[in-house]
Amino acid sequence: MLHVVCAIIYNDDEILIAQRSDKMALPLKWEFPGGKVERSEEKKMALQREINEELAMEIEVGEALEPVIYHYKSFSITLYPYICNSSSKAFIKREHREIRWEKIENLKKYDWAAADVPVVKKLITEINKM
Repeated sequence: MLHVVCAIIYNDDEILIAQRSDKMALPLKWEFPGGKVERSEEKKMALQREINEELAMEIEVGEALEPVIYHYKSFSITLYPYICNSSSKAFIKREHREIRWEKIENLKKYDWAAADVPVVKKLITEINKM
């Protein structure tokens, strides 16, 4: 089982989303940026490290959402999503095919990695309650 953290990075009323490259596992699927937790690494520290490595961004890691367990054909993951904030919309694209800021109500139009789908649904449900 892989342990993976992901950042739901808010800036104003938008969230940062990333499209996986065609060379990555789950090619061209959309996801919330993040990555694997290394052995003996704390999840919040892993998330800050991954976002810095992938996007050269500094984030403030906040509330943890409910983890998602998903079984793909060749591997299984536990995805640990965190609500995060960034004071800047600036990033450097280092690994993904595309990175963009998007409004929550538009998230459903993307082709998401299966493990991210429950997180997307939760965000859309929450915004619809407002």
